Amino acid sequence: MKCFKLIVLLTALAVAPLSLAQGNPEAGKEKSQPCAACHGPDGNSPSGMYPSLAGQGEKYLVEQLHAFKSGARENAIMQAQAAGLSDQDMQDLAAYFAEQEITTGQASPDWVEQGERLYRGGDVSNGIPACSGCHGPAGQGVDAAGFPALAGQHADYVEAQLKAFRAAGNESIGDMAKRDNDPQAMMRTVAGKMSDAQIKAVASFVAGLSEDQAAAE
Repeated sequence: MKCFKLIVLLTALAVAPLSLAQGNPEAGKEKSQPCAACHGPDGNSPSGMYPSLAGQGEKYLVEQLHAFKSGARENAIMQAQAAGLSDQDMQDLAAYFAEQEITTGQASPDWVEQGERLYRGGDVSNGIPACSGCHGPAGQGVDAAGFPALAGQHADYVEAQLKAFRAAGNESIGDMAKRDNDPQAMMRTVAGKMSDAQIKAVASFVAGLSEDQAAAE
């Protein structure tokens, strides 16, 4: 009996931190009010300067907020916003935005064919893997691995981030915005092999990508 009680106690202690770490979407909705100006009240950003957060994976969102707070990811606006957030605040915000539905944009006809080819098949001759391998055929991401959803994201924002990853992997590039908080430099490696045209094409394609579209193809 003592052994059984010990096992129950240890199990409870092991599960408790996981329970405390869960986000509360209702609390997140209240806490998201300061986010609305840039990211929209439901996580659909009104401007391509800022990412849409609706439908984004919780793990990825929490990781990015931690990165902004620690300075691992540089952005003056977001570093100021994240500075006062607790771990629970981050979990709550992530839970709220993950529940929202993203509004799909429209891919440019000039770029959609090249963008789809790169997204689904990559560019073998230049060592560029298919984006769908990590971000999913419908652009839904793989939250368990921390790979973000891309479907419906603003093309301007995706293009800017890919160029920032590319700049971070190239020491010869000067004052251009850089981003280097990707695990194992995965995105720096991929983006470093992409041309401006390829980046623009993929960014345009994912802006118009949706789960329904992917299922129909």
